[in-house]
Amino acid sequence: MTPPLIAVLNGPNINLLGIREPEKYGTATLDDLEALCAEAAEDLGLAIDFRQTNGEGELITWVQECRGRAAGIIINPAGYTTTSIGLMDALLAVDLPVIEVHITNIHRREAFRHDSYVSKAATGVIAGLGVQGYALALQAMADLVAPEGADDRDLDSDRDS
Repeated sequence: MTPPLIAVLNGPNINLLGIREPEKYGTATLDDLEALCAEAAEDLGLAIDFRQTNGEGELITWVQECRGRAAGIIINPAGYTTTSIGLMDALLAVDLPVIEVHITNIHRREAFRHDSYVSKAATGVIAGLGVQGYALALQAMADLVAPEGADDRDLDSDRDS
C-alpha cells in the first residue's frame, strides 16, 4: 500500500532559516527542517512532498496541485499568513485537511501577525514550538488521514507508559 502523501509547503524567507534572526527562528536550516520532516513522516508511515518558495503565486499553484494528489497539507505560509486571501481561497478549494505551522508564536509578536487568513482554512494551527512544530503537525496529520477502519492510537495508554 502506498503511504498517504502530505504536502509540506513553506512560504517566503523560510529558506533563510539558520541565518535569519536565529534568536526567534533557531539555528536549524531549511535542509535540517526537511530532514526532520522526512524522518517524522517515515516513522508515521507517510510520504512527504517538501517545498519552499518566496513567490505567492507559486505557493497557490502548489496548493491547487494537491487536490487529487495529496491526502493533506501542512503549510507555513510565513509572510503570506496575514496578507493572502488567494492562498486562503486555494486552501479552501482543495478540500483537504490543512495544518498551519509557525515556528514562532505569532500571537506573542507584532499585532499585525495575529490575524491569519490561512487559519480560516486550517483544520488546526501549531505555533511557537520551533521546527518541532512540523513533527507535531505530521503526527496530527497522520491521525487525520488514517484510513477508515485503521487501528486508532490509544492516547491514554501512551500516556501511561
